[in-house]
Amino acid sequence: MDKRIRIEIAGKDDFWSRAFHIEWEHQFPERKLIDDGAGHYWADPEWFDDLERVAAQTFCRVWRAPDNPQRREWLNSILPRRGGH
Repeated sequence: MDKRIRIEIAGKDDFWSRAFHIEWEHQFPERKLIDDGAGHYWADPEWFDDLERVAAQTFCRVWRAPDNPQRREWLNSILPRRGGH
């Protein structure tokens, strides 16, 4: 495995979020998603199409998260919020 990517997985609700992980482990037992402890996971970039397919099967979405979450927090702190907040 070369370089892992950090991903976010969001389910329609908690049931479907759990269903995603159960289905992923069932379909790909050799492919372990590594929980980063902050609600994101590290995965092989070559798995992304399969991640999206399993997500669609379980009413979830998966997308690439920032590799450095502090950068997102920093940007959010300096950029004005949208929607008049």
